[in-house]
Amino acid sequence: MKRALLAVLVGIFSALAIPLAASAASPYCGITWGSLPKAAGSLTTPYITNVRTGQNTCYDRMVVDLNGPANGYNVQYVSEVYAEGSGQIIPLKGGAKLNVVVKNPAYNQTGQPTYPGVVGQPLPGINLTGYQTFRDAKFAGSFEGQTTIGLGVRARLPFRVFTLDNRLVIDVAHYW
Repeated sequence: MKRALLAVLVGIFSALAIPLAASAASPYCGITWGSLPKAAGSLTTPYITNVRTGQNTCYDRMVVDLNGPANGYNVQYVSEVYAEGSGQIIPLKGGAKLNVVVKNPAYNQTGQPTYPGVVGQPLPGINLTGYQTFRDAKFAGSFEGQTTIGLGVRARLPFRVFTLDNRLVIDVAHYW
């Protein structure tokens, strides 16, 4: 009788343990992006018109709006973000720093600014209060056809980068 009861209990606990182990191994929100550098395309002529951020259940998002098709980018974790042209270090809050290089200028063909960012200052109109992952976002300049943004995040977390019509999108997961 004791052996039969023991066998039943072992069977029940084994059945419970398998789903728990499987769920612990599944990625957060199904995210499988990783944290390695992501790059695509080359310099293009459309210019930056705006940068905005938003929150999702599983990630924080930054969107760079352009006046034409988005094409080139290089996004990666770095020890420091440097200003375009001068090489000045851009200090960022957070446990990790994403260097976001958009292969588009923040000025038009006549050299007039199309985005009001100031090197070393927070991105205009961006308030990151209450974000789970984003901690800081600063303009690092636009020089020779490309623009850099420093994004301070809570930790080195998975991220993805993709383009949509006239915009570049960067999502950073809340957790691994």
